[in-house]
Amino acid sequence: MTLARAGTAVLLIVSCTAACGQGLLGGDGDDDKGDILIGMDIPLTGDSAEIGPYMKNGAQLAIDEINARGGVLGGRKLKLRTEDDACDPKLAVAAASKLVSAGITMSVGGYCSTATLPTLPVFDKAKIPLITIANSAQIYQQGLKHVFLINGTGDQQAAAGLTWLAKDGARRVAVMHDNTSYSRDIAERAVAELDEPGGPDKATLEVVTPKETDFAAAVTSVLRTRPDYVFWTGYYAEGGLLIRQFRAAGYKGRFLVGDGSVATGLVKIAGGANAEGVYATMCPTPGTIPGASGWIARYRKSFGAEPGPYSTQAYDGIRLAAEALGKAGSTDGGALVAALERINGFPMFSGPLRFTPQHTISGGFEIQVVRGGRFVLQDRLR
Repeated sequence: MTLARAGTAVLLIVSCTAACGQGLLGGDGDDDKGDILIGMDIPLTGDSAEIGPYMKNGAQLAIDEINARGGVLGGRKLKLRTEDDACDPKLAVAAASKLVSAGITMSVGGYCSTATLPTLPVFDKAKIPLITIANSAQIYQQGLKHVFLINGTGDQQAAAGLTWLAKDGARRVAVMHDNTSYSRDIAERAVAELDEPGGPDKATLEVVTPKETDFAAAVTSVLRTRPDYVFWTGYYAEGGLLIRQFRAAGYKGRFLVGDGSVATGLVKIAGGANAEGVYATMCPTPGTIPGASGWIARYRKSFGAEPGPYSTQAYDGIRLAAEALGKAGSTDGGALVAALERINGFPMFSGPLRFTPQHTISGGFEIQVVRGGRFVLQDRLR
């Protein structure tokens, strides 16, 4: 199904699925009739704090809509419990442990892969399914039965980036990462492919240290290779600084960034003029999803703000959790895992969902570009 048809399908089908499908209103297999607690481990402070509220609001919107339609399992209400991981591994483990101690049934969260990775054993040991948008290959390579990805994987994102670089005529590409799991995964996969016959004349790899503010040495090193494209696979705080410092050093070429840099923070840090024309590999965002205007209006009405990156994924993650609860007829972790594995064609903004044996999805990255200070659609790569 094309992205356009998938986006339309979500809006046409979601109300019926939520209101009348047995997935959401299935029989109650539990004695407890109280609220069902859903956890969310997200960055609310730190360098990626811009993203957390989008995810929290998207999740809350889904919960409010599901509860308004009667809840799940014969009338039980969903309730959201959030914890701040600040995209820090130690804080993330503490946040995950708090969620488990609070009695969550499922978790829909995880943004930074480096912070999400150490939380996986916490949820798996507690037999609590985790539905996450963090997408490093290391997440699914662990083979943990309670972990499910609803974002495209690092290899899928690298492939999208390579498709765009070829389409845009890149000849000398400098790939840069921050040595975190997500960023390194995409960068190394991209360089390996770029070095194949038929690729650019030259591909180089440069590593920087996250949370640094002066990248002069890395910028100088990259400029010696005379790239016409710099592909940054890390997060927006460092990405914005790199773009600004590259432009200050006289770089006139193009930039491509990964989905961790798709944020208004990148534009602010880089400076509007410097960020203009920066391309990004990104999963669909509210403004690029055909037919999503009604959902955007509901989000605005509920929160008095515009929806941002990963708000739709968080919304769909909650809906998916509710679907699994209904199909399992229970809050038992094993039953929920089995229900998630059986799902076939569940309508989401990314298209009909069916998990692979590795608990990943088929993915779907597009190319966005900064125009007028905002990330907008450039190419669906279809």
